[in-house]
Amino acid sequence: MENQFKRKYKEDLPVLAICYDFDKTLSPNDMQAQGFIQDVGYDIGKFWKDSNKVSRENEMDSNLAYMFKMVEEAQGNFIVSKKTLADYGSKVELFKGVETWFKRIKEYGAQNGVIVEHYIISSGIKEMIEGTTMAKNNEFEKIFASSFYFNERGVAKWPAQAVNYTNKTQFLFRISKGVLDVNDQSVNQFFSQDEIRVPFRNIAYIGDSDTDIPCMKLVNTNGGHAIGVYNPNTEDTSKVFRMIKENRIRYFTPADYSEGTQIDKLIKAIILKTKVDEVLEDKHINDTKLANQNTKY
Repeated sequence: MENQFKRKYKEDLPVLAICYDFDKTLSPNDMQAQGFIQDVGYDIGKFWKDSNKVSRENEMDSNLAYMFKMVEEAQGNFIVSKKTLADYGSKVELFKGVETWFKRIKEYGAQNGVIVEHYIISSGIKEMIEGTTMAKNNEFEKIFASSFYFNERGVAKWPAQAVNYTNKTQFLFRISKGVLDVNDQSVNQFFSQDEIRVPFRNIAYIGDSDTDIPCMKLVNTNGGHAIGVYNPNTEDTSKVFRMIKENRIRYFTPADYSEGTQIDKLIKAIILKTKVDEVLEDKHINDTKLANQNTKY
């Protein structure tokens, strides 16, 4: 018997899906380098160097390689469990304003007739992200990230999901069609225009680097909103300048999510644009249907 997967369907109100990378987008550094790597007795730079070496020498996905190194190096130090990873995630540093951002933006959308949903699409560790305050408060509609398979004793034994820069794009299609379960193959089915829950014009993707480019480009070329962010403390804009010159992103801002900042004003403007655009799009769809039903011409 086939599994019965839950699906999200088109709403009466327009939906704006805001998708986020995590490391260096919501947090100033890689989540693994904010306690975990240090606690296994590893130098951060050497950990990534050794992880990349494992990847190269074994023609291995780089995310699978770092997950392997996490489990291997933890042996003799501590058990890698869901709770352990969540505890590390709870200590991850966040950019200014992040902890209140998701609720504030969702409320602003509701005040203006737009359903705002927040999605994480990250190559980082899902179980760590689940340890953040925002995840505990259920502020993410869905977290798509690399994750572990845990045995009956709750010990990480094997990667369950590896999210890299190219397969990140599948999750945008899942969000667009409302097919969020990673095992639901109906994401590959044809959806008519009026069945699409979140058209790409109503998707915003926020990221910081080259690993986000496939998602940014996909969103950008389909009428959505690709946004590059940079660390406001270092003020290094080299990556976002290059990405906007290459038409990978449409906008860039510092990664300061406080009220009244550049990204706050930008997302609020996108919410207002979403409301107006959907009124016009609904009119277009209805007029097209009427024309197609008229057999006189």
